Amino acid sequence: MTNKLTALLLASAALAGCATQPQSVSSISPAADTVSLQVLALNDFHGHLEQSDREGTWIENGQEQRGRIGGAAQLGATLDALREGHSVTVAAGDLIGASPLISSLFLDEPTIRALSVVGLDIASVGNHEFDRGIEELRRIQNGGCEVYTLREPCAVEAFVGADFAYLAGNVVDDAGATLFSGTELRDYGNARVGFIGLTLQDTPNLVADQATAGYTFLPEAETANRLAAQLRDQGADTVVLLIHEGGYVDGRFVLDGCPDLSGPIVPIVEALDPSISLVVSGHSHNSYICNITRDSGEPVLLTSAGRYGGFVTAIDMVIDPAADTVLSLEARAVAVRDTDTPHPEADAIVRRYAEAVRPVAERAVGPVAAPLDRGEDCADRPAQDFVADAYLFAANAALDEPADVAFVNSGGVRSDLSGAEDGVLTFGELAAMAPFGNTLIVLEMTGAEIVGLLEQQFCEEDGSVLCGSALIPSAGSAYQVDRSLALGERVLAPVIDGQPLDAARTYRVVTNSFLAGGGDGFAQFTSARQIANVGFDIDGIEAYVATGEVSVPVCGRVRNVVAPRSP
Repeated sequence: MTNKLTALLLASAALAGCATQPQSVSSISPAADTVSLQVLALNDFHGHLEQSDREGTWIENGQEQRGRIGGAAQLGATLDALREGHSVTVAAGDLIGASPLISSLFLDEPTIRALSVVGLDIASVGNHEFDRGIEELRRIQNGGCEVYTLREPCAVEAFVGADFAYLAGNVVDDAGATLFSGTELRDYGNARVGFIGLTLQDTPNLVADQATAGYTFLPEAETANRLAAQLRDQGADTVVLLIHEGGYVDGRFVLDGCPDLSGPIVPIVEALDPSISLVVSGHSHNSYICNITRDSGEPVLLTSAGRYGGFVTAIDMVIDPAADTVLSLEARAVAVRDTDTPHPEADAIVRRYAEAVRPVAERAVGPVAAPLDRGEDCADRPAQDFVADAYLFAANAALDEPADVAFVNSGGVRSDLSGAEDGVLTFGELAAMAPFGNTLIVLEMTGAEIVGLLEQQFCEEDGSVLCGSALIPSAGSAYQVDRSLALGERVLAPVIDGQPLDAARTYRVVTNSFLAGGGDGFAQFTSARQIANVGFDIDGIEAYVATGEVSVPVCGRVRNVVAPRSP
């Protein structure tokens, strides 16, 4: 069975031209026996049940737009307003994890409930679905109140699990069995559509080792093509791939275009089998709608809907079941705006959990003073510096012999320090910065090992790109980076605890359990000797702020060196 788009589709944009092409893949007018299917897509919701108080910005029709967007109740209302005819709502992973306190305090149960009631049908797993481990993820899918974490499940109400199906086609155990089904077949009129769900192969580097123990993450394109062949054998007229991997565009949140697409999703999409006509992606938190010509010469439509439920991609697909052909694909993204009629069931869930979390979130922890100076040439951020300082404080409060330096991964600090503007930090604001429930681990590392660790930030193929996160040190420690230099030689002038780093000396290093387990690709941590576990990061951050002696740090601990230009 073939699923070729017609030859007229070959006029669609290749990657190099996707910024200027119309954002549709279309051909002839549909015949009477064709089937129209609407696909509504989102990704990277990350438990953002409440609409942000801050305005977002995005590009639409070439113009910058601004407004308050997102929120589960608003998302539900937007989906209801868009739905027509045969319709399916899908997501490309990271629906939970790295969530605000209203969701994370309750193990993301309210997010799963809210997404279920607004009509989500199918979702791929993302890397953050694995944050709390395999058994907890199974509970999220299937329901129940079994305890797999240090937080109490079912704290507000019984948890029945997701009404939508998680797919995990490239997550396999030693016997080759997938964690969840990798595919799903659905019939719409006379058309049969196959869905594949994948996460990025690099997921084990983005979560703690124990979170994915016993499972292997297979290559994305190879797995998608194998599963697509199986779906074709089962009668699928076309295949939709939901994948938690993404790309980057100029403007970041672009609702109707694809300017300068780049990133790891590109070679994956180019290598896909022609039977896969639509790719719904995520992970990069960008919005785009792209027409791509893959290696086979066939076009494919690639979409992503930003993050936090701020946008929905509305995709119209016309299928000719008799010819196993997609006749047309058109897509547009819609901002999830304020509405006078929010989705009632989702709104009730959000209100219920907002009330439950309020006493915890609003509890004042301690004062914070504004910085006296401004940093320059900063590759770090004050919130990241603040968390690193809290790590060091927590370790030194627990140890007889003090630690020398703490490191936090930049991607592990999930909010800024805007909450400090009123001079007080609440527990909710602290939890927003550190939502993962990591513990703090003290390691012994030589100076040479620390330099090797810092060098692991940069991808071999391109020194301008971080492989995962930057490493941000605590106060008194710093380094510079020259990305124009050769791999392994990019870190310059490292300072630890106020003194130039001594390659032969052994230092005590504090970091979170995610990094200590090799997260974000920092394998150097895994060979270091662990000497102490000093408790949860959020507890250490809270104790640090409660001293009443905290100031917003001045950035500049990590600086980029601008290489001199050739004469």
